[in-house]
Amino acid sequence: MKINEVSRLTGLTAKTIRFYEQKGVISEPERSENGYRAYNECHINELQMIKRSRLVGFSLDECQILLDMSRNPNRRSADVKQKALEKIAEIDDKIKELQAMKTSLKSLASACPGDESACCPIIEALSSDSENASMRTDD
Repeated sequence: MKINEVSRLTGLTAKTIRFYEQKGVISEPERSENGYRAYNECHINELQMIKRSRLVGFSLDECQILLDMSRNPNRRSADVKQKALEKIAEIDDKIKELQAMKTSLKSLASACPGDESACCPIIEALSSDSENASMRTDD
């Protein structure tokens, strides 16, 4: 099948599909005599796995590892689970970082009068050379 059909079936753009091919993430499709790529069901499955893996937070490099694991009949589910648990820990860390950012921003917003004056604690804190205690996100 041609790339437009693969795009329709996977919901990925042709550009994205070619990018994944160029990066070696998906297996290389056959080429017809006129040079067109000829994709098959295996490519559809690989692309759907990448898309779903990206939706739950895996990077493209991590998707490559998961695809390699999926192709290995001797894989251990413990290894796959470990990858998922590592991603969960990474997401938890990111959530904590985002919560700290939100707390800092809420503090700045509450300190700002939000009136017609030019005095703005938000601008002052963001442009200050010294680290403001309410701006800390590494705790």
